[in-house]
Amino acid sequence: MRRVSRIAVAGVATATIAVSLSACGGSSTDASSSSSSGKGKGLALAYDVGGKGDQSFNDAATAGLDKADKEFGYTSQAVEPQDGESDADKVQRLEQLAKSGYNPVIGVGFAYAAAVKEVAAKYPKVTFGIVDDEQNKAANIADLVFHEEQASYLAGVTAAKATKSNTVGFVGGVDVPLIHKFEAGFKQGVEDTKKGVTVKSQYLTETAQEGGFSSPDKGESAAEGQIDAGADVVYAAAGLSGQGVIKSAAAHKIWAIGVDSDQYKQDALAKYKKYILTSAMKDVAGAVYNLAKSVHDGKPETGVVRASLATGGVSLADSNPAFKNNADLQAALKKAEAGIKDGSIKVKTS
Repeated sequence: MRRVSRIAVAGVATATIAVSLSACGGSSTDASSSSSSGKGKGLALAYDVGGKGDQSFNDAATAGLDKADKEFGYTSQAVEPQDGESDADKVQRLEQLAKSGYNPVIGVGFAYAAAVKEVAAKYPKVTFGIVDDEQNKAANIADLVFHEEQASYLAGVTAAKATKSNTVGFVGGVDVPLIHKFEAGFKQGVEDTKKGVTVKSQYLTETAQEGGFSSPDKGESAAEGQIDAGADVVYAAAGLSGQGVIKSAAAHKIWAIGVDSDQYKQDALAKYKKYILTSAMKDVAGAVYNLAKSVHDGKPETGVVRASLATGGVSLADSNPAFKNNADLQAALKKAEAGIKDGSIKVKTS
């Protein structure tokens, strides 16, 4: 049983989807021939920590899978991570999916880097994708990456415009380079927009295994500390842990900025949405769907596939009327977005 605490909500599926060993079999050739024509089972996702129901990163990937299933008539598969698992466990999971005829097979998160590299070499006719990592260069690997710092810069502009206390907070799930990009962009956006605003930053854990992306209680505790120190806007890049940050912000009636998905629209967060000003989104759903479509069309994407503000792959959500109807804020964001796109604003990544 998974030990992460979730904010419960009726209708949100949280059950683990298992891949049966008895269903496995065949070779890498079997796997590719059954799906490269687009008539196979479809794609497979191996979830990152936090799993399905995180209302953030993993659920965005699920949306891409669902779209591919609907459009192509697939019966795709998604599997959950386990607590304390090793790279060998990830390798076994990806191998089972490839053997079972799924194509593409996508590791959702940088933790799959080593496993994707190993398994892709064994199944050269299957396309593998990995979200948020670009270490692996192979003819059958697509590195699905994003300019997270650009959306985070816009989140910083938003926070600077929204703060009244001149103190805002950043909560990172795990102290790793990927999350440093979120923090760097956010801080720069704040500083460029309003001088004298203090940004308080905190990382929940040093490693993902310690629960930094999967512990709402850790997120809530971190946000409480920042709010006690005067923050009246908090931005979380922490996966499932971000739910705790949003819960704390709502309890104190201050603004939260979500991440990855449009968290204002997430059912599990509905009771807090009044306080979710916006979300710094990256189109993981689009990246997953596009890779599946490329395989379906017989022209698999490979190499580094990077999304940005210019491509529409990162953005800010505008579902909250308090955000969308703020003319001063929207003018500032329009100017910042234009600067990023034309290169006059160089957003830091660390």
